[in-house]
Amino acid sequence: MQRVIGKFSGDEEGPLLVIIGAMHGNEPAGVRAIELVLKMLDVEYIRNLKFTFKGHVLGLIGNYKALEQKKRFIDRDMNRCWSPVVMDNPDDNSIAEFEEIREVHNLVMEEIESGNYSKVIILDMHTTSSDLGIFVIPSSNPESLKIAKELQAPVVLGIADGLKNTNLHYFHNLESTVPIIPVVFESGQHQDPMSVNRAVAAIINCMRTVEMVDSEHVDNIHDHLLLKFSEPLPKVVELSYSHGITAEDKFVMRPGYKNFDSITEGEWLADDANGKVFAPSGGRILMPLYQVQGEDGFFIVREVNR
Repeated sequence: MQRVIGKFSGDEEGPLLVIIGAMHGNEPAGVRAIELVLKMLDVEYIRNLKFTFKGHVLGLIGNYKALEQKKRFIDRDMNRCWSPVVMDNPDDNSIAEFEEIREVHNLVMEEIESGNYSKVIILDMHTTSSDLGIFVIPSSNPESLKIAKELQAPVVLGIADGLKNTNLHYFHNLESTVPIIPVVFESGQHQDPMSVNRAVAAIINCMRTVEMVDSEHVDNIHDHLLLKFSEPLPKVVELSYSHGITAEDKFVMRPGYKNFDSITEGEWLADDANGKVFAPSGGRILMPLYQVQGEDGFFIVREVNR
């Protein structure tokens, strides 16, 4: 296993699409999806003589060490450690994820500097510990929101504001010679085999949206797969509450909650060291925690018209 899953270069200049899988080591679906998409691109030239591709794809493993151990993280959640401080202290490996972050960052920057790209899209692939976990998280960049809306899944606004030091924040704020547009895609539950298929569909739809491939060369099955799964879910939601936790809290989510389930104010959602945890407001629950490691117990979102 190597951190660089693979690369693909097209016939013409265009965007750079960086796809990151396993930012959390217990989420391998993204890695498998990247492998499949790279193989599909190779085969497409044989299958379709009219196929053309603009730009370049770079597939990366995020938390390499944690993926090897099939753990969410080694010392600290890698997607809560992206900060200039980590980059500015290359000898600080007190936290295993610091080295992982710097390696990913350096590979991305080396690729940007080596090519003539019109823009850079960072597509970060994830899965959730609870069911119905298909949604997109854009940054505040208007093009990030445009891409998110084309991925045929619920769009979650404001969640980046409820989290700190994610790669979404980092790449959104990073100064670069070309525009960098980060997007996060959640393709389903960790162990659901279809999470890989949905991740593949999202990657291909992203390539279509940023005009790396022509729409006529994208099979409708990818849209149908995502639309069928997301049909009963809200189109756009916005974060209204985030419940952060630590190991000392001994947080345990009550069983049975799925992403986007409706909840009411005062509903008993979980237990922790201080007793029962009640919903501070009504809405829909997002990412209820059903795994040992994690820094977020759950989020509450509300539907919006945007």
